[in-house]
Amino acid sequence: MNFPNRLTVSRIVLTFVFMLALFSHGLIAKIMAFAVFLTASLTDWLDGYFARRDNEISDFGKLMDPIADKILVLSAFLAFIELGLVPAWMVVIIVFRELAVTGTRIMALTKNIVLPAREGGKNKTFSQMAAIIIILISLILKEIGIRSAYPWSPSIEACFNKAIFILMFITTALTLISGGSFLYRNRSLFMNNKRNADFKK
Repeated sequence: MNFPNRLTVSRIVLTFVFMLALFSHGLIAKIMAFAVFLTASLTDWLDGYFARRDNEISDFGKLMDPIADKILVLSAFLAFIELGLVPAWMVVIIVFRELAVTGTRIMALTKNIVLPAREGGKNKTFSQMAAIIIILISLILKEIGIRSAYPWSPSIEACFNKAIFILMFITTALTLISGGSFLYRNRSLFMNNKRNADFKK
């Protein structure tokens, strides 16, 4: 396994470390969750950079890079539902989109076709990671506020919740747009399957 692919796999491993820190109590745990998520997000850029620089782009990397992104991002969003930080309906839409796209990639793989992430998907992933980072920062600030001379007031929390809702709404919209674009761009996969099914009948 080449170095870019190792970075991709490390992102999956870091997801478990991130989740463990996120559900632990205390300021240090929240800072650790933030640092681990940033590190995992950085590998998303580094694996592509090294793969292009060293001409080590592989089918494994094309397939696993977006899957590793999904594991990291969806784990964070599902954890935020458990923590009461984001609306469940938004995460359901995001999960549905990711499952539809991943299912399409697997379908294509059965036909020896690898569908790499494109610019729209990368922008969607960036918006998702940015939203997660801001939510993690709000958790850190809340932990600091609880322990400082200036308590974390309901009005401050309401401001953060409103900002998080707006960010999540934008992220959900971008996720839907990129998913729809991906499915439309690869609609021939489904059309071919339908033709084959009609032929068998």
